[in-house]
Amino acid sequence: MKEVLEFNHKKQCGLWLMLIGAVLIVSAVFGGRFLVNPFIFLIGYYACFFGVNVNKKLRNKLSQGGISKFQIKMIYISIAALFILMFAIAGPFIPGWHWRQIWLGVLLATAIHFLLWFFVHGWSMVILGVACMIIAVLGYAFGDISILWLYVADAVAKIICGAYLFFLSKPTELETLFDAA
Repeated sequence: MKEVLEFNHKKQCGLWLMLIGAVLIVSAVFGGRFLVNPFIFLIGYYACFFGVNVNKKLRNKLSQGGISKFQIKMIYISIAALFILMFAIAGPFIPGWHWRQIWLGVLLATAIHFLLWFFVHGWSMVILGVACMIIAVLGYAFGDISILWLYVADAVAKIICGAYLFFLSKPTELETLFDAA
């Protein structure tokens, strides 16, 4: 039996992306010796996470319908994948405190994990993931590009995608090619 996925939480995702994009810009502008300020980043990340994703009242207000058990599983899988990817890509550079490589690894891991969010929010996540992967790869390929500009570019991509999801996107459906139960 094929499952029809409904993408009903685009507004919530859009708000999250716009807020985290702003946090990324502020973190990069005030990066100092860390290149991206980890304290500003983590405080902003968790404040936005709890403010948007854990806040049940806001989630319900922004929701445009239900979410399947499969989609809930994909949320947890994608979050786990994010941490595994960050550990695998950025982790090897932590002992030497190679901040550029650490932050590029965080960008790349985040970009890859967006691909899994396709099952929760639809094609916009694939587009965002590819755009953010390109930005991260450019950072690896061209060491003379400032991490500030890479983070600003990544943040702008998230803000644009977030604005699209929040203001313009409508709930959609997709019949999966497999049994998602």
